[in-house]
Amino acid sequence: MLTLVPTPIGNIGDISLRAIEALRNADTLLCEDTRFTKKLIHILKERYNTEFKENQEFVSLHSHNEQAFVEKLEPSFFEQNIVYASDAGMPGVSDPGQALVSYCLDHKIAYDVLPGANAVLTAFVASGFCETQMLFFGFLDHKGSSRSEGLQQALHNGYTTVLYESPHRLEKLLLELSHEAPMREIFLAKELTKKYQKYFRGSAKEILQNLDGNYKGEWVVVIKAGSLHVNSAISENDILVLDLPKKVQAKLINKITGEKIKEIYQRLL
Repeated sequence: MLTLVPTPIGNIGDISLRAIEALRNADTLLCEDTRFTKKLIHILKERYNTEFKENQEFVSLHSHNEQAFVEKLEPSFFEQNIVYASDAGMPGVSDPGQALVSYCLDHKIAYDVLPGANAVLTAFVASGFCETQMLFFGFLDHKGSSRSEGLQQALHNGYTTVLYESPHRLEKLLLELSHEAPMREIFLAKELTKKYQKYFRGSAKEILQNLDGNYKGEWVVVIKAGSLHVNSAISENDILVLDLPKKVQAKLINKITGEKIKEIYQRLL
């Protein structure tokens, strides 16, 4: 049997009793990083006085070797207790795991997915954006037209959108957001559930000023729902730089985005 086990995204106290039980009874632990999983188990042994099965095997399974690993699998591998644990959070959410589930479905192998800590939903709720629907984009491409296209999709899909971003590209993302959607409200969560957890909410420009060059840490970015994307050679930013009354700007933006004129005008104010 296969069990996918979520691990804490920061605070070790967020691990569930079911997750501990699955880890302690595993014969083989598939790990995004074996060092991380071994450290987690060591902490569980020390802090919660938990006994683990002897002679557990630790196998590295990460995004770079996942496909090759699955292609070599035999159904008999799952006759033992197999657990997959990512470094932090939910397996299959910007982490390996889904290919294993797909394999189990194809070969009629029993599997279970335990619920647990998740940075996407934590940041979505913490943003305070009153929406019941959201999209998760993971990490945007690092550069090029694919990154620009991904950013436009994130901004103009009509839903609150959640992104992950690395500390060395966070400034770049905020500058891009400041240029493409200067009036859009966004929310940033830094180091979720950890000692130095912080929240930031406002425009990209305001958050850049608040951060003042301090981009260290793990970041989740929540972009408030905007308008549906409409193909156009003219962007909202192109209209905003024109010396026009805000009511006129609002009407022009409405033509390319479909957003209500009244809502646009209130944003511009």
